[in-house]
Amino acid sequence: MAARKSAAILISGRGSNMRALVEAAEAAGFPARIALVVSNNPVAAGLDYAQAKGITTAVIPSKGRSREDFDAELHATLKAHNIELVCLAGFMRILTEGFVQNWAGRMINIHPSLLPAFKGVHVHEQVVASGVRFTGCTAHFVTPGMDEGPIIVQAVVPVPIGATADEVAALVLEQEHRIYPQALRWLAEGRLTVEGQVVRVQEAAVPQGAMISPTV
Repeated sequence: MAARKSAAILISGRGSNMRALVEAAEAAGFPARIALVVSNNPVAAGLDYAQAKGITTAVIPSKGRSREDFDAELHATLKAHNIELVCLAGFMRILTEGFVQNWAGRMINIHPSLLPAFKGVHVHEQVVASGVRFTGCTAHFVTPGMDEGPIIVQAVVPVPIGATADEVAALVLEQEHRIYPQALRWLAEGRLTVEGQVVRVQEAAVPQGAMISPTV
């Protein structure tokens, strides 16, 4: 079996999607290992979980410094730990174009909407206010434009009549935890090919349940 890819997860808070990735990577045959968790927030709750799992952690404070200075230290830290793939999981920083270009094709993110709809923050509040009947989540490659990278996989979630933003968030989060490990698996296995904004997945197979694309 080929050597597993070395992956880092970037977090700013509780690290809910980080936990899903770590648990997935513990399974036999998963093609990536979580080698490093990095936070820009020294008190991020996700750091405690990572350390309890025996994963190396690093804190790179972002407050009071330029984006360029922060990204330079982050890049150096990733290289020092021989990281091959990067996953953003609730990482509340806008990365510089130079950093993104350095990790192009090797860095992915999970967003709690069906992109390109509802970019940015306060997503579920936007969803409820809009009156849409379906929402979901998107795993995508990271590009310099916020929430604009090529889409790898999406899951669709019905919006119940009268649901609050918190209730919608809980429904969507369940699917985030399913599709993000799937996206990392495909990336680590070398199954993803990007053609413009379109991601082709070789021999795709996805979890059953919610409407998830691609299905074949």
